[in-house]
Amino acid sequence: MTSELRIEFTGSENNRLVADLYGADNPRGLVLLAHGGGQTRHSWGGTARALAARGITAVTMDQRGHGDSDWVESSAYDFNSFAGDMGCVATQLRDRTGFKPAIVGASLGGLAGLFAAGAETGEATFAALVLVDITPKMKVDGVRRIIGFMSEHSEEGFASVEEAADAISAYLPHRPRPTDLSGLSKNLRQGEDGRLRWHWDPKFISSRADAAHHAKEVEAHGFQAARHLKMPVLLVRGRESELVGEDEVDAFVDAVPHAKFADIAGARHMVAGDRNDVFTDALLTFFADLTWR
Repeated sequence: MTSELRIEFTGSENNRLVADLYGADNPRGLVLLAHGGGQTRHSWGGTARALAARGITAVTMDQRGHGDSDWVESSAYDFNSFAGDMGCVATQLRDRTGFKPAIVGASLGGLAGLFAAGAETGEATFAALVLVDITPKMKVDGVRRIIGFMSEHSEEGFASVEEAADAISAYLPHRPRPTDLSGLSKNLRQGEDGRLRWHWDPKFISSRADAAHHAKEVEAHGFQAARHLKMPVLLVRGRESELVGEDEVDAFVDAVPHAKFADIAGARHMVAGDRNDVFTDALLTFFADLTWR
């Protein structure tokens, strides 16, 4: 039997971080799921419930500037700041539960997890790291496309949820347009002018306007963190990914030779959304022999 509970944590700038805990009876482990840029904790609902049903407590967190978590006054949306929050949350979780959490991070969440796990205290704080369609080396054209989509409607927003759904369908033509838009509504906020905008701080994306510079900076610092990883690591790629190709996978495996790799057919960058069942099976296989304490 599982249960769902809204909880809060304190980040590295004393910022409020909102999360949902999917609890399992007598859990055998703990997973912290961190969403991609521009998403919210609700993108992990299906995976979190599946993990809890298999005896692993799952925590899905809105990262700083996203969802119901605080927009930070400092406008610090660099990866070290996201990683600092993740270290704070992991420590608070360990104190509450007695488990070191495994990080499952998609895109932005994966890089935040990589920077946190590759830090000096990473081994003592985290049980494992799962990178979901992200590596330090990225295809710049893919980065540019993602930033372009996120920037396109960040200021003017949408007149309706349906209009936002149309924009997503144009960006992700391979994915059927959902008939139930209640999930999408959680990724939108209504402004004083009545228009709907993405549920994240626009300063997050404006700081990433130069895609090539952004990718280069991530590559330099990301591989430095990756080479410090000693914990169990899993890289999950969407086989049709816009960001992670074979060259990017090879570069990561060279830096982290003990890393395991799962290649999900029929999935692009949003792996969990494209093939959630196969993705969750890959997680459960990886977690089967993991030591959590």
